[in-house]
Amino acid sequence: MEQQRGKVRAEVKLPLILIHTPFGLDFFDRVAKMPGAKAWATINAYMLPIITVFAVVLIASSLAVLFAEAGAREGVRAAGPQANLLIPGLNPYLPIGYGLAALFVTIVIHEAGHGIIARIYNVRVDSTGLVLFLGIPIGAFVNIERDELGKIQLKQKSAILAAGPLNNMILAGASLLALYLIISTLTPLPPDPNAPQFGVFVLSVNGGSLAESIGLEQGSTIQTVAGEQVRALEDLGRLLRANLGQTINITWVTESNQTITKAVTLPAAVEPGKGILGIGVTAVTPDSSMVLDRYKTAFGTNPLALLLPPTMQQGAVPYSDLMQDRYESSLGPSWSIIANMLFWMWFINFNVGIFNALPIGPLDGGQLYSSIIEKKIRSAKLARNAATLLTTITIAIVAMSIMLPYVL
Repeated sequence: MEQQRGKVRAEVKLPLILIHTPFGLDFFDRVAKMPGAKAWATINAYMLPIITVFAVVLIASSLAVLFAEAGAREGVRAAGPQANLLIPGLNPYLPIGYGLAALFVTIVIHEAGHGIIARIYNVRVDSTGLVLFLGIPIGAFVNIERDELGKIQLKQKSAILAAGPLNNMILAGASLLALYLIISTLTPLPPDPNAPQFGVFVLSVNGGSLAESIGLEQGSTIQTVAGEQVRALEDLGRLLRANLGQTINITWVTESNQTITKAVTLPAAVEPGKGILGIGVTAVTPDSSMVLDRYKTAFGTNPLALLLPPTMQQGAVPYSDLMQDRYESSLGPSWSIIANMLFWMWFINFNVGIFNALPIGPLDGGQLYSSIIEKKIRSAKLARNAATLLTTITIAIVAMSIMLPYVL
C-alpha cells in the first residue's frame, strides 16, 4: 500500500513545535523493502516481553538494594528526585550538551523503529517529523494510523510496538561497546608532583551552604578538620559529625596551591541524609591505573554498574572532568568528548528502552499487554479494568522505587 506524501508544515503547541515532513515516510518505505526486513520484523514480535522482564527484574533488584542498604538510600537522597528525570537542565547530573544530543538521537531511533516495522506490514504512517522545544530539536515523532493498527494480527502489532524499545537497547549496547574500545586506548599519565598527597577533593559547593560561607571553593582539597588529617572520604564525615555544635578549624589547599585555614561553627544537628558542609567530594589522589583497570573490568563483570553517570562518581570514571587529564589516548585530545557522548548514548537509550517496555498505559509495553488482555478476555469492560489494574500496579512499583529512600 503506497502512502500519500504531504508537504512540510509546522504545528505549534507551545512550548513545543512539531515539524511534519514527508521525508521520513520515504525512508521507512525504502528500508521496509530491503532484503531481510520481514525476518527482522518477525524477530521484533517476540522481543518486547523479554525487555519487559528485564525491566521488572531491574526494578525489583533496585528495591531490594534500597531496602537492605542504608548507604544506597542516602546516595539516592543526596542525588535528589530530579535525578530520576531524563531532562537535561532539570536533572543535575545530565549535561545539557551531551544530554540533548543523546536524547535527540534516542527518540529519533525509537520512533524510526516503529515507522519502519509499520511499513513492513503495510500499516499506514500518517506523518513523521521533528519535535522542537522552544526552537531546540529534542526528538522526533511517528504518527501511525491507529485504526489500521487495531486491525492487524497481534504478532504484527507486537513487532511494531517492540521496534522502538528494541532499537534503543541495540543502540545502547553498541554505544557501550564503542565506549569500551575508547577506554582501551587510554594510558595513565605520571601523577602531578605538586598535587596534594592527602585529603578529599571538592567537586562542587552548593549555593547558600556552610562551605560557601567560609569561602571553600570547587577544586580545593580539604586536608584537616579539627586538627586531624583527612586521609579518606570516611574521615571527613566522621570528624564533622564528631564536632557538631562546635567551632573548629578546617584547612584546605586551593587550586593555586594556597593553604587556607578557617574557623567554622558546625550546626548542632543535621537532618538524616543531608550533608554538613554542603559539598560534593571524591578521593583527592585516586590512582589513575587502578581507576582505569576497575572501569575496564566492569564492562565484563557488571556492565549495569556503568549506568552510574561520570558526573556522580568523578573519581571512578576515567573520562570524568576530574580524571580525564590523567590519561592520554592514541585517538588524541578529543577522546574524552567521544567517551562522554558514548556514555550518554548508552545511558539514555538504555533507560528509554527499559521504561517504554513497562506495562503502563500509553507506553509501548502498556499498549501491547492491553491488546493481549483484550484478546484473552471476552468482556470489553473486564479487559479494560484488567489493563488499568496492571498499569496501576506497575506505576505503584515504579513510584515505590523512587520514594522508598525518602520514606525509610
